Amino acid sequence: MNSYYAALQQDALLHVSGPDTLTFLQGQVTCDTRKLDAGHALLGAYCTPQGRVVCDFLLCQLAPGHCALRMRRAIREDAAAAFGKYIIFSKAEIEAAREDWPPVVCWGDSASQILADTFGGAPGGYLDARTGEGFAVVQVDRAGRQFECYVDRAVYPDLPVHLAQHLAAADENQWRALQVASGVARIESPTVGEFIPQMLNYDSTGHISFNKGCYTGQEVVARLHYRGQSKRRLYLARMAGAAAADSGTPLYCADSAQSVGSVVNSAPDGSDASLVLVTATAAGADSGLHLATPDGPALALLPLPNEV
Repeated sequence: MNSYYAALQQDALLHVSGPDTLTFLQGQVTCDTRKLDAGHALLGAYCTPQGRVVCDFLLCQLAPGHCALRMRRAIREDAAAAFGKYIIFSKAEIEAAREDWPPVVCWGDSASQILADTFGGAPGGYLDARTGEGFAVVQVDRAGRQFECYVDRAVYPDLPVHLAQHLAAADENQWRALQVASGVARIESPTVGEFIPQMLNYDSTGHISFNKGCYTGQEVVARLHYRGQSKRRLYLARMAGAAAADSGTPLYCADSAQSVGSVVNSAPDGSDASLVLVTATAAGADSGLHLATPDGPALALLPLPNEV
């Protein structure tokens, strides 16, 4: 069997609901929430006023006036606290502890068909969504082989049993390796508030709208886009050894004692190596990157996907 499913223990949903949900989010996040609807999800980020990323997310509409932001579980409370400073002025509320819509992922040759049979249809394009009573399914690759599912346990209590009849159970790390390879950076607990969006290539991955108007941190992000150039950009690499590198670990060149970057995400690739997303200076990437110390494990750069 070459199609799989896995429950995402390290990811969770931050729920935002109420009549002002999309208006509130529009004034806070980097993506244009006017483009969100039942058939389309969005990638985005929330920044500090200084333009540093607090969280990344995949934004999905679960129902009219009810949205979910999928992010790392470990940063969900921090993100809710940051949003909460401003939501008190809106007719909307944040719920950071709900576990009734657990994220499940499916991927492989038959994943789309299995999901179509389960939910009466499947998304047909990148970031397209299929939503209905108690479920939302989002296609997260351009080939139509990778999907995130958010399902209300009360409506679909037996979904894992159903998926197990058609798809092979997989380890969450297998999914994480696919996502690292896709070149879409994720904020982890050690990197909250560390990166400007352009350091993560969010200006080319669809996380940022440069014509939506004001949002928290917009002045810094826009000024860098129009008048400057980020000193660090995102790179994909492979590192020998099955152990993944910790997010936030500094990177060095062999001939320099000063850090030239840091690890963003990492996951074992199924062999005796790990895939690593890093943000680093161009000079550092050209000179050769090493993990943690100038003589630490070497990272071999790989091409990022042509379309991320």
